[in-house]
Amino acid sequence: MWREVADQARLRVPRLAAFMHEAEPDVLAYMQFPAQHRAKIHSANPLERLNADIKRRSDVVGIFPNEAAVIRLIGALLLEQNDELTVQRARYMTLETIALMSDHPIVRLPSLAD
Repeated sequence: MWREVADQARLRVPRLAAFMHEAEPDVLAYMQFPAQHRAKIHSANPLERLNADIKRRSDVVGIFPNEAAVIRLIGALLLEQNDELTVQRARYMTLETIALMSDHPIVRLPSLAD
């Protein structure tokens, strides 16, 4: 379908068709993921939630004294988000299902600290 659209556009909008041809591998990369992940990949909800949380927490601070302070806050939020996604029961994408795409599908989860 992607190539069909690019071919139809080639005569009327050659630059668009060329761009579509170049972008095809990147745009369709999600097709390499397992089928159960594709709907999640299409969704921007996790990113929107993260952006909203960053905005909410930065609004509380108001004015940051320097760029390093902003980086610390956002870094802390990203680490917190990573930790939540790692231990969540209904994870966004599990390592076990993503491992199926790997050339070396052996996955060992880190042991949890007591």
